[in-house]
Amino acid sequence: MVRILAFAGSSRRDSFNRKLVDIAASGAGKAGAEVTLVNLGEFPMPIINQDLEESEGMPEKAREFKELMVSHDGFLIASPEYNSFFSPLLKNALDWASRKEAADEPPLVAYRGKKAAILAASPGGFGGMRGLIYLRMLLSGLGVFVLPEQVSVPGAFNAFNSQGDLLDQKLHSAVMGLGEKLVEFCEMQIAGKE
Repeated sequence: MVRILAFAGSSRRDSFNRKLVDIAASGAGKAGAEVTLVNLGEFPMPIINQDLEESEGMPEKAREFKELMVSHDGFLIASPEYNSFFSPLLKNALDWASRKEAADEPPLVAYRGKKAAILAASPGGFGGMRGLIYLRMLLSGLGVFVLPEQVSVPGAFNAFNSQGDLLDQKLHSAVMGLGEKLVEFCEMQIAGKE
C-alpha cells in the first residue's frame, strides 16, 4: 500500500494551507493510500545550525520528522507564500530532514526516489503560486520528483467554508484530484519495482 505523508508549511491554528492539505489528503485516502497527516507545529526544531548539530546531534523532533519522510512513498505539501517564497518553517524542516546522521547513511535518504504534489493557498491574487516555484526547485534539487500538476487557491480568506472545504466545487475536486494523482504515480513506481 502506498504511504503518503501530508503536511503544510504553516502551524497557524486556522491556517488556510492546513485546510488545503487536509482536502488533498482525503483525495489520497480515497485513492487507497495510507495517509499520515502531520502538523509541523508538533515538530519544533531549532533553526538549522551546523555547530549545534556537531555538538548535540540532530534534534529529536527533527529526527522524528525525517523518519516519517523516510518511511513514506510520497509527500503532499501545502505551502503559504511569505514575500514570494515558501515559509521559513517549511524550509527549516526540509533542511533538517536532508542531514546525514551516520557515515554509511545514503545521501538525502528522506528524499531520493520520492514523489510529491505541491499546492498553496494565499489571501493574495496569485494564490501562493510564486512560492511554489521555489518549493518545486528545492524538492527537485533534493531528488524528489514533483508532479507537474499543482493547485493554488487565491483569495483564501473567502475560499473555505466553516467545515474547511473549498466553496468552489471545481477547485475542491482539483485539490482532491491532486492527492489521487500522487497515489497513482507512487503506485506505478512500486509496480515497476516488482
